[in-house]
Amino acid sequence: MSPYSQSSIQPAAPDKSGASFGRSSDGLLVALVGENSYAMVPARGGQHYLATGWRISRPMAEWTRSDFYSHFGDLADEGAFRAKVLEQAQHCREKQALGRLRLAGGAHTPWGQSQGGTIYAEGVVSHSTAGHGGFKLSAERNRKVHTLLRAPGGWYEEDECWAIVAITFPQLFTSLERRYAEQTVKDSWPDAWEEISGITLVVGESRKRDKRAFQAMHAADWVVVSAITAEQPGFVECIATLGGQYGDDVEKRRFLVPSTEYSIGRFGFVIDPDRHGVYDGPSSFAGWGGRTSR
Repeated sequence: MSPYSQSSIQPAAPDKSGASFGRSSDGLLVALVGENSYAMVPARGGQHYLATGWRISRPMAEWTRSDFYSHFGDLADEGAFRAKVLEQAQHCREKQALGRLRLAGGAHTPWGQSQGGTIYAEGVVSHSTAGHGGFKLSAERNRKVHTLLRAPGGWYEEDECWAIVAITFPQLFTSLERRYAEQTVKDSWPDAWEEISGITLVVGESRKRDKRAFQAMHAADWVVVSAITAEQPGFVECIATLGGQYGDDVEKRRFLVPSTEYSIGRFGFVIDPDRHGVYDGPSSFAGWGGRTSR
């Protein structure tokens, strides 16, 4: 029996990690770290994923699946769930120790007016807006960013560029944030990462580098750019272009691929011309109508 089975997981007060574990009213393995709640939610094929919630005021035994609203990554098993929760607990402890300060809104940013922010240190401030957000570095702080990654105005958006701030000032971030930041820079700016770190990336360490290799390998192949369940049972209708290119002027062809074979992979499904013939029949794609491939 798993050490984290339903019989052994009982609601408990937070331990020294700051996390507590229990079971929801509908049998989910759940946990609480501060105001953040977590659940191990079943998915298709016997898989699970980590879902999160916030400020659930009821006891764990009264929680339900509907209290959790986001997908925070796949989980292999209950041990992986516990490890993720403990990782978040450590992150919260480290963040509290950093003493970040809240900042009132009103500042102008490239993404609109700031609705509030966080002061990480003098000259290092993050802002949130209605639609986006990111960091603003003072001129002095920005000069410390490596020239290969430096934004001239000192603004670094929150999706990827935040990681540039984190690897430049690692002492202002938690260990979890530093790990995410390092991987983000490897994925998005692999050439800069290699020059700055002196470490050569290998296959699997950079999404952008791996995508370049995929595109070079399949430049002359038909790669799926859009797919939909076909009207024909057991098939996926696919639109593919050479090398997976996008654009109004790019030639597109349609193919029927057996559902059992279709798997999008990391960068796209590659059509096998010996198995997947060009399809010119009625389309399930809205707007395609009776057009033939062009």
